[in-house]
Amino acid sequence: MSLSVIVPVYNEINYLEIFIKRLLSSFEKENVQYIFVNDGSTDGSQEWLSNNLHTFKLKNYKYINLDQNKGKGFALREGLKLVSGDYILFIDSDMEYDPKDGFEMYQIIQNNPRMRVLFGSRYITGKIQHREYFINDIIVRINTILFNFLFGQSITDLHCGTKIIEKEVLKEIDLSINDFGFEIDISSKIAKKNIKIFEYGISYI
Repeated sequence: MSLSVIVPVYNEINYLEIFIKRLLSSFEKENVQYIFVNDGSTDGSQEWLSNNLHTFKLKNYKYINLDQNKGKGFALREGLKLVSGDYILFIDSDMEYDPKDGFEMYQIIQNNPRMRVLFGSRYITGKIQHREYFINDIIVRINTILFNFLFGQSITDLHCGTKIIEKEVLKEIDLSINDFGFEIDISSKIAKKNIKIFEYGISYI
């Protein structure tokens, strides 16, 4: 079993180096393909990625540069065109999510062959949490409740940016949303296929 990690990047110049170091140290013993997608950054992220990715001596990586900001959903869909792994991990590069949690999720899905979809959740965990944006938190909870009502699910965190999904599942669904609605788009289309969505508690800062 192998893994492709898709990392969307938009104006994260202050976090890229430490994020990539943590990502690589978390998966150092695994067979991983890394796909970095710069989504029209204007803060120097594009130049940093172009000049520094090769210095990490990655065995298998791809770099996609989008000259204009197209939205997170578009960036992730561009990354999906290049995946080679049996499973795909989506994880943001802004350090809100810990790559070590992504590794733990990968271990879980490796040991559960019937599990095809595993979402991270910021609401079912005993791990470290720090939240500042009350309104954002309320919107996430409301959207999750509406999603559960409409699709007969009982998940806790619709908008979490850390997800692992079997590649064959992604082949079965047609994703079309360009912006942050990607999380709703992918979740609803998985639910429509009656594919079970599992969750794993992760840290959030």
